[in-house]
Amino acid sequence: MKRLINELIARGIVGGMLAGLVVVLWFLAVDFFSGQPFHTPAALAAALSNQPLEAPSLRLVGTYTVVHFAVFAALGVAAMWALNALRLRPSLLLGVVFGMVVQECVFYAGLWLSGTAPSEIVSWIQVVGANLLSGIVLMGYLHRAARDEGPFGLSVLTSHPPLARGIVTGLIGATAVAVWFLIIDAIAGEPLRTPAALGTAVLFGEPHSDVGIAFGVVAVYTIMHVLAFVAAGILFVAMAEQVERSPSLLLLAGMAAIVLEAVAVTAMALGAEWVLGALGVWSILGGNVLAVACMGAYVWRTHPLLRRELRGEPLSIRI
Repeated sequence: MKRLINELIARGIVGGMLAGLVVVLWFLAVDFFSGQPFHTPAALAAALSNQPLEAPSLRLVGTYTVVHFAVFAALGVAAMWALNALRLRPSLLLGVVFGMVVQECVFYAGLWLSGTAPSEIVSWIQVVGANLLSGIVLMGYLHRAARDEGPFGLSVLTSHPPLARGIVTGLIGATAVAVWFLIIDAIAGEPLRTPAALGTAVLFGEPHSDVGIAFGVVAVYTIMHVLAFVAAGILFVAMAEQVERSPSLLLLAGMAAIVLEAVAVTAMALGAEWVLGALGVWSILGGNVLAVACMGAYVWRTHPLLRRELRGEPLSIRI
């Protein structure tokens, strides 16, 4: 029994350290592309110790790195204990939940206790990306360490067709928007300017419109762009299948789609107002409408019951 406990603790520590390493590499890349190497760990260390930050130093970065890995080792052990107590298998979904809920709460609780506003140190979208990826890596390691023969990642989709259709729907929408802005930027003679501008605004909050094409920023923003559309695609498919079961919900689904579109554009306006001024609200609206149209076409093609409901055709009875 003691040997089993020690083995579980060891797995948790190793998994937590790997997850912590992912976060370290994430912010190393973010700081490098922003031209401020080691700024994030130094700023977090200064905030937690209630010291003013003048410039990143080896002492600050080293101290925070030790604390960082210690916290992630503890999180790994906690994850291992929870899985064992609840008799759950490590999975991709649990990795997403652990990163987006547990790790987010721990991070912001630490800053809250130090009396520092998180927005003064690091953008929330950067924290979400790092925690999401590290949570998946943690669960991936625990799945592998347990020699679990069950599915973990995308192979799970074979037993969940609606989820698979939702992901494909989201990828179609993300591709439509990406191609739309690629064409707009090419016509303007500035290829990739839009993802670079939006990425700079979201990641660093730059208040000016002089945006250079940093491929690191474009790559990070593209990942976030795809993940956001995948989430929207899953929601889109879930709404379509619910309407198939209850056609009376069609009006509610339509209103929800309109509200989501309005929320997306509003969030863009609030988070990157200076980008909207350069690109134009209509180009943002055009890209979103194109994405919804392409996603809707795919959902329409893959949901024959929905087509029959909307056309008023009689449904055949399946036995």
